[in-house]
Amino acid sequence: MLSMGAGTGCDAQYLFADDVLGQNRGHMPRHSKVYRNFAAEYDRLQAERIAAFSEYVADVNSLAYPEDKHVVHMDPGQLGLFMEKIDAG
Repeated sequence: MLSMGAGTGCDAQYLFADDVLGQNRGHMPRHSKVYRNFAAEYDRLQAERIAAFSEYVADVNSLAYPEDKHVVHMDPGQLGLFMEKIDAG
């Protein structure tokens, strides 16, 4: 017999990874032991995402990004050929 929270009275017990990894907030099921606090890690990562995008926006607004080293320049000859094809079309 499969069970959730029946202890040794069943043949197999199933658990959800979210419960074992501590991804939940608020209610924690009594039948599951939490081995890690992934919710806190997700919160930390979200704060890092927000900080990174805030820095990106600040760099774009201050013209610090992109620098010339971030720009892929096109060979002028190739650009000329491209423009010829556009004008011919």
